[in-house]
Amino acid sequence: MSVNVEILTEELDTFGLVIDGDSMQEKLVELCITYRLNEGEIVNEWYAFSQTRHVSLTMENLDIFEHEKLSKRPVKAQHRAPIQNLNTLEDLVQADEEEADLLDSYSTPGRAASQKRALTTPENRLSKKGSNARSPRLLFSPASFSPSATPSQKYASRTNRGEVVASFGTVRGAVWHGSGGQSVSVKLLTAPDKSITEPFKYMFQKLYDIREVLNCKIEDLSLSLTDRHHIEGFRPVAIPTQESVTFLGQVACDSNGKLNAKSVMLQGDLEHSVGLQVPVDLSELKEYSLFPGQVVALEGINSTGRCITASLLHEAVPLPFHSPTTELKEEEVELEGLEQQMVVVACGPYTTSDSFTFDPMMDLIDAINRDQPDVCILLGPFVDCKHEQIEKCQLTVPFQDVFKRCMKGIVEGTRGSGSHLVFVPSLRDVHHDFVYPQPPFRGYEPAKEDKGRVHFVSDPCTLDINGVVFGVTATDVLMHMSAEEINSSLGGSDRFTRILKHILTQRSYYPLYPPAEEMNIDYERFQMYAQLPVTPDVLIVPSELRYFVKDVLGCTCINPGRLTKGQVGGSYGRLFVQKQRSGESQRRTPCLAAQVLKI
Repeated sequence: MSVNVEILTEELDTFGLVIDGDSMQEKLVELCITYRLNEGEIVNEWYAFSQTRHVSLTMENLDIFEHEKLSKRPVKAQHRAPIQNLNTLEDLVQADEEEADLLDSYSTPGRAASQKRALTTPENRLSKKGSNARSPRLLFSPASFSPSATPSQKYASRTNRGEVVASFGTVRGAVWHGSGGQSVSVKLLTAPDKSITEPFKYMFQKLYDIREVLNCKIEDLSLSLTDRHHIEGFRPVAIPTQESVTFLGQVACDSNGKLNAKSVMLQGDLEHSVGLQVPVDLSELKEYSLFPGQVVALEGINSTGRCITASLLHEAVPLPFHSPTTELKEEEVELEGLEQQMVVVACGPYTTSDSFTFDPMMDLIDAINRDQPDVCILLGPFVDCKHEQIEKCQLTVPFQDVFKRCMKGIVEGTRGSGSHLVFVPSLRDVHHDFVYPQPPFRGYEPAKEDKGRVHFVSDPCTLDINGVVFGVTATDVLMHMSAEEINSSLGGSDRFTRILKHILTQRSYYPLYPPAEEMNIDYERFQMYAQLPVTPDVLIVPSELRYFVKDVLGCTCINPGRLTKGQVGGSYGRLFVQKQRSGESQRRTPCLAAQVLKI
């Protein structure tokens, strides 16, 4: 039988495979002839083998393929004739042509397309009934932008679906079900001029401007330190003193390495210390928790002007909780009579690392349609820059197109639930601006019927959901601060609680300085948009670290985890919240119950 090399190449291109050299091409032709396989059949056999064994197209793997697969394949029956004359040869040729026509009618889409038209996906047109049905599974079909549409086997074989792994409070009636977005108000807590609503130019900052931002942070927190701890005044950090005084400054490290108890420096402010740095001796402190960038007040002695021996550490205090202004009180009172609202929180990636089939996202959409939450807060990444196929440049369409398809699938797939959707970007979104704070997503325009329930916000942002304040960030600040924080505690305090206290008392969504290497901070916008305007009722801080739900300083803090972790399923969170009535004298947390559960 004859083998067409061009058709063989086109069949390989269908699966994103490339022949490396003439020897590999000759080997494939030899296998076709030896085992009586046409171009489409040999490629299909190899693709099934390579996906099962997770191997690439090489000469060594072709030998293994022949030995383990083709040699064990039943050979087609052959009619042997001892003598061939002209008539019998013509009969054989005609039989081969009829066989080829029959194979063409059952051949793969790639072969038929190579003879008639360019390959498109899907090959078969959808019927009108199928095209009108807005199924998210059709919208998330990866066949047109990924060379591999094989679902993740590890994700599909998980056994802990829906398992609750962390909980807080109690559920009224023990039923997790919302009202489908009825009577729900979702808006930014701060005014539009104090929130990022449009993209901005970045990479234009100067070192002088960064210094001014850091100094302003010290000055702002010095007021709360003075009032809280009744400090009369601060002394310069580099002036010798024989008596115990109070120094103001920002914690720093004496080198580029990780902070430790012997490398702590205190960088003074411009007003009192003209920005000088002095080492700090922590040996007399029994308890402390420090990280680079933390603004503190230290009581101690600096006998030589070259080292501060600290005896007492004063930390800042959190901001008060949100109190509506006079103009908003009437609107807030109207929200008091409403029932509790259900909020779902999920953080990307929404695909497993070995596939682009968006199966985890489709399972989340199924859960949303089943439980009908009032609000869904979905944090990036949606098109993850750390995905294997993106890192290897294997996608066949622009990243923005993948994002649009993802948005369309989520919005249209949850239309029946009526839930409000809040989309928060991430620095790992490969198609979006790589800067912190990060402007809202753009490039996707929801349908007219969905505009009222779809909200694109910045990272970070502070939301007002029916009078309950949510602080939201998609940046893994827990991981970054955990890598830099040092502590000494007699009772063995919880690391997550310490870091969350730092976020609330430093009044910033990202108090670490210098930031992690993967961060790109615009400090002018950081000062304007990345500070906590109030202490939120609920703080959402997704992280690679272990999921949790905690009450810290009266704020309910939740790490829902990520929806996927590598090739396996992850977790997401859900909450019941209800605004507290204004007549109650003692504050209670608006979060009635919260859970983290496996997808």
